[in-house]
Amino acid sequence: MEDYITFEQYLEQKKISLVKFKEAEPNKYEELAKDFGQMNHKSFTNQYLFLINPIRRKYYIEQDISSGTFEK
Repeated sequence: MEDYITFEQYLEQKKISLVKFKEAEPNKYEELAKDFGQMNHKSFTNQYLFLINPIRRKYYIEQDISSGTFEK
């Protein structure tokens, strides 16, 4: 059995800034969050890969080299 992850955790795994994405494109965020809740995260990735990659490029989480942490 696979672990359940939230949409927020999924975005973090994909190196997508939740805050930047949600503020810039709230409608798309809500639509994808709703769809994510209705399927397995692997199925979501397979179905929405063509959307996830451009979103990641626009709202990429930058890593703070000194602390090793990521911005949200």
